[in-house]
Amino acid sequence: MPDVRLASPQGRWILLTTVLGSSMALLDSTVVNVALPRIGQDLDADLAALQWTVNAYMVTLAGLILLGGSLGDRYGRRKVFVIGVVWFAAASLLCGLAPNAGVLVAARALQGAGGALLTPGSLALIQASFHPDDRGRAVGLWSGFGGIGAAVGPFLGGWLVDGPGWRWVFLLNVPLALLCAPIAVRHVPESDARSGAVDAGTPGGAPRGHFDVLGAALGALALALVTYALIEAPGGSLFVGPVAVAGVAAGVAFVVVERRRPEPMMPPDIFTSRQFTAVNLVTLCVYAAFGGFFFLSAVQLQVVAGYSALGAGTALLPTTVLMLLLSARSGELAERIGPRLPLTVGPLLCAAGMLLMLRVDEDARYLTDVLPAVLVLGLGMVSLVAPLTATVLASVDVSRAGLASGINNAAARAAGLVAVAALPLVTGMGPEAYRSAPAFDHAFDRAMVVCAGVLVVGAVLAWTTVRRPAPGCRKPECRRHGSVVAPPLEGGRRG
Repeated sequence: MPDVRLASPQGRWILLTTVLGSSMALLDSTVVNVALPRIGQDLDADLAALQWTVNAYMVTLAGLILLGGSLGDRYGRRKVFVIGVVWFAAASLLCGLAPNAGVLVAARALQGAGGALLTPGSLALIQASFHPDDRGRAVGLWSGFGGIGAAVGPFLGGWLVDGPGWRWVFLLNVPLALLCAPIAVRHVPESDARSGAVDAGTPGGAPRGHFDVLGAALGALALALVTYALIEAPGGSLFVGPVAVAGVAAGVAFVVVERRRPEPMMPPDIFTSRQFTAVNLVTLCVYAAFGGFFFLSAVQLQVVAGYSALGAGTALLPTTVLMLLLSARSGELAERIGPRLPLTVGPLLCAAGMLLMLRVDEDARYLTDVLPAVLVLGLGMVSLVAPLTATVLASVDVSRAGLASGINNAAARAAGLVAVAALPLVTGMGPEAYRSAPAFDHAFDRAMVVCAGVLVVGAVLAWTTVRRPAPGCRKPECRRHGSVVAPPLEGGRRG
């Protein structure tokens, strides 16, 4: 049984290194959006290259995050976590030194693979290291500090872009890794599936530490090919059709492989729970809209409204602050009244917030045009994120709670990357649109209407399919959460 106490020096070191590691990946999921216009200018990149700057990272992270938890179970959670931190830092260094958009995109893909190793590993280390009496508080502190990192991200990214330059958005990860990795090696005890404490419930973990490389490869390949087809479709390339077909074929092959493997990465039978399937469909809707919104709004504020990078990052900050302050209370309310109403009202509020963004143009004022939209959006996110996580955990057996959380987290990231790829195509955004304020503003307005419509679909799904969980089901440990790109990861059964 793990016996590290939170108040001990070792406990504080463990908490520090896991917060540092998870914050590295979380920061890069949010700060890059603010830097996109400057990256495009400096590297002479078109809109497709900017889409890939975001999506190359998300493809590998979403496709491999389940595998990352399994590798930690098999080979040691500390070992895989440290490898992930070093990998992520090396890829970040390559991003910061990238001479052109092609190298930057390749480095971002490598970054996502490193993030897939360290993101589930940070939570698994807490679950496997702390004494059961302290574990819940340790997870709460981990998620709370991670939320603060998410809140600081856009502000810090904007300051770096306006100051030393966008490359420092990536280079900042190197000193963080140089601090994080040695602390982990020195102070964090090693653990794996054989040592107990965390089993099949580890985010992405498979029973007894087995893992599904083929399934992970097919899942990531399907996401990459579909993303490529959506991004390149406006150019009319002859390769788009065959690539799209290949992407669908890879997705079908993924389903077939998962059905036939004795211990799959994503067991198909977990979807026999109607509640689990329903809440994941809601997740796809809401995080597709969020992914599209945060990708486009940071550019809209700079290109159309004339904000600096720091101004754009700060303008979006209230959404994360509201989530940090109110997500725990939202979860408590959902426990009393059930998740159906919050999961219906939340997307509708978010849709209203996105429609309010139609007021943001070249004459927009922050207090009267931007802030009301951001506040309404933030309140909607507060309403739905905590109940979403709770419903995911309650819809499966407690021994599979971590796996269910990992699948839900990966689904949210996949939805976001597909939205980033598809919205410019759907709204007629040309390859040079971000260089023209009128052209981008017109396409942005269309995109907000599309995102609002997707959120309304999510609300309808929630109202018609989500039901109150049974009494005594597993409840979330991550009470505070500030990430706008995915719901929080939850660990598995505690020993």
